[in-house]
Amino acid sequence: MKAINVTELKANLSKYLRLASRGTRIVVKDRDEPIAQIGPLVGGPDSWRERLVHAGRLRPGTQDWGKLRMPRPERPVDIQASLRAVREDPNEIRRR
Repeated sequence: MKAINVTELKANLSKYLRLASRGTRIVVKDRDEPIAQIGPLVGGPDSWRERLVHAGRLRPGTQDWGKLRMPRPERPVDIQASLRAVREDPNEIRRR
């Protein structure tokens, strides 16, 4: 939570509204006395991704990326030798 004075809020309103839209709660003070609170909408979409889904601009994926495993190479790869070969002849990769 962040606390600011009214003059700071007036000078940088768009900055604080952007913070509030991202989930930061802001307490507004007048002469060091809390008078208001600005924050995200209650019950509204929480993240930018949820807001895009809610607006119909994003369709969530169905892939479970936690189960995705990359296969190991069948034989060991000598990375330094591969880099040397590419540095000597940049077209080497295309021939393989």
